[in-house]
Amino acid sequence: MRRFLLCLALLTALAGVNPAAAQSRAPVELARLASPITLDGKIDEAAWESIAPLPLVMYKPTYRGEMTEATEIRVAYDDTHLYVAGHLYHEDLSNLRANSYYRDRWSGDETFAIILDTFNDDENALWFYTTPLGTRFDMAVANDAEGGRGSLNSDWNTFWDVATTQTEEGWFAEMRIPFTSLGFEDQDGVVEMGMIAYRWTAHNNHRYIYPDIPPNWDRGHAKPSVAQDVILRGVRGRSPLYVAPYGLAGLQRSTPDAVTSTQDRTTEVGLDVKYPLTSNLTLDLTLNTDFAQVEADDQQINLTRFSLFFPEKRPFFQERAGTFEFDTGVEGSRLFNSRQIGLVDEQGTVQPVRLFGGGRLVGRVGDWDVGALNLQTGASETTPSENIGVARVRRRVLNALSSVGGMATTRVGTDGTADVAYGLDGIVNVSGDAFLTLKWAQTINETAADGPSWDPLETGRAMVRWEQRNIQGLSYTLEAVHSGQDYAPSLGFVRRRGVTFLSPDVNYQRFLSEDSRFMRTWVGVWSNVYVRHEDRQLESVSVYPFAYIQWKNGATGVVASQHRYEDVLDDFALAGEVTVPAGRYEFHEARAEVTPPDAWFMRPQAYVYTGTFYDGWKTTAGMGMTWNVSRHLELGPEYEVNVLRFGARDQAVTTHLARVRVQGALDAHLSAAALVQYNSVASAFNINARMRYNVREGHDLWLVYDEGLNTDRVRPDEPRLPLSARRAVLLKYTHTFLW
Repeated sequence: MRRFLLCLALLTALAGVNPAAAQSRAPVELARLASPITLDGKIDEAAWESIAPLPLVMYKPTYRGEMTEATEIRVAYDDTHLYVAGHLYHEDLSNLRANSYYRDRWSGDETFAIILDTFNDDENALWFYTTPLGTRFDMAVANDAEGGRGSLNSDWNTFWDVATTQTEEGWFAEMRIPFTSLGFEDQDGVVEMGMIAYRWTAHNNHRYIYPDIPPNWDRGHAKPSVAQDVILRGVRGRSPLYVAPYGLAGLQRSTPDAVTSTQDRTTEVGLDVKYPLTSNLTLDLTLNTDFAQVEADDQQINLTRFSLFFPEKRPFFQERAGTFEFDTGVEGSRLFNSRQIGLVDEQGTVQPVRLFGGGRLVGRVGDWDVGALNLQTGASETTPSENIGVARVRRRVLNALSSVGGMATTRVGTDGTADVAYGLDGIVNVSGDAFLTLKWAQTINETAADGPSWDPLETGRAMVRWEQRNIQGLSYTLEAVHSGQDYAPSLGFVRRRGVTFLSPDVNYQRFLSEDSRFMRTWVGVWSNVYVRHEDRQLESVSVYPFAYIQWKNGATGVVASQHRYEDVLDDFALAGEVTVPAGRYEFHEARAEVTPPDAWFMRPQAYVYTGTFYDGWKTTAGMGMTWNVSRHLELGPEYEVNVLRFGARDQAVTTHLARVRVQGALDAHLSAAALVQYNSVASAFNINARMRYNVREGHDLWLVYDEGLNTDRVRPDEPRLPLSARRAVLLKYTHTFLW
């Protein structure tokens, strides 16, 4: 610990010698509207005529290249709202892509967007965009400084409005975003925030952007630290009180075997409250929380000896989720993973348990980003009722892209068990695009087999990462992780313990000229090495050289190979049927992937991997497709097959994973989606369908149908399994009141 703090202090001092400014442009004052705006997508009010359009440049496919579609974007505000208008002219309307009415699921449509770093912290932002059909999309961008490209939360939603029209000249859009949906700090009515606005034309993959941002980072068009600072005057921060009760009724039936069947009628009520303590600090309270309307997880087939990671989809955990992020290195490891709350593994199947309720505090106090979470869960057959606590703090130091922080988590069961974890992290922008990240975490688990341990080498995890983030030319990442054998964050996620990990990644990217048919080329080598603490032997080595090319129209192609070494101490099963015996293995695989341009109405993606696999052979082939049948219907079939053969042991297995997504929308208010999945390893066929009627933002009626079918019904000397293993039909209504 002492060494960690000394290193952090030294590097902080070095960073102070040569601070890197994330943004060198002078702030720009936005114009205040002189008269009211009617939100109709026509942009014909006199108030708009006095607003100068933003000076746009081409971002991609050729930086500062010739813009072929005339575009005018204007931004203004009044006392209560921010307004964004787009004159989005189109030379050939047959190329205009307006594919889907379905909210928050982009389908290759042309888009018009604004991104707002509302706290002007160069790390977090809110992203609003729309299409020619007026379909709304909103996302939260988090941790700009955490890895160069940050993270996106597409499940975040808030209150705002948009209207669009289409003429023979093109399409036109007006957005109206309430200040109450943004959250910001005002100094005597003066607000400064970061802003990025852009238009993306699907037919030729052009992106026109403001401000002038070079394509030096992955997803740099949504990078808060390079946004233009803008000033609004006479605006006061205010957050309304949201009270959202829900009611739910339904029928659930479970038939786990041939002789047992249970049927339950469900009636539930609950409540969510969002209470603004200040304009930038919000308390969320929840009572009897329910997530019936949340989309089911994508099925996965595990061909490793380690755990799989599944993303969080439940809306309560989406608000400012970036505040609670604390990654601890490779393979998605993290100190806090909200999926550990309210979900338990019952005999290999993840099942929800009741969330009695709790609260979350998130926002900013002075220079500090703060987050706190406390929830009480119900009991299941295998776990007691638990109290879950999480606290996170972080503040900027030295410059806009450097910060220090900490996190603590607690998990206390009614049976008396208690698990505690804490972490400290620091990220230093040493100079330019060079960053150093230091992290330390430790767990104290009463549930450990030998009781709680305090040995930091055994219960701790340390990470050091040095990286060059500018993707133009040479970039690199060097990461080292030490993970103790007893490091086990019960509210986190970690795949490997008792190892030291080293990962050197090297990349070289080149953006080509306007005359080339290609936009960029990318070659690199990603590698990692794991050393086992138990016997100081290599556990795993992986080297992944690749070549990537992207055409100007957005199509991509990748060829690669992977070369692996694995030292397996104990036999382990693959797909439930094949066993890999203990031993040392070297194996090699060739890979190829292709994706089409987003402008295609039918967009197939394909990949194939083939090569040796432990002491056998494996071929993986997959194909998916997104097909915009019409603006009311989209189909998305996917299929993957894994063929494993171990000739020397006369073992073989073939796995199948099939998935079909169907989404339809009559208009912007009435929509439906279905996810049908088949997993041969789990012998499971699952159907999850949801219909949503969005009366207006915050007023939603959901009809949910969920069913799991048994596909392996015939068993020797046992009764035949029923076709349906479980079925549920639920009706849920949420109504939000604002004060």
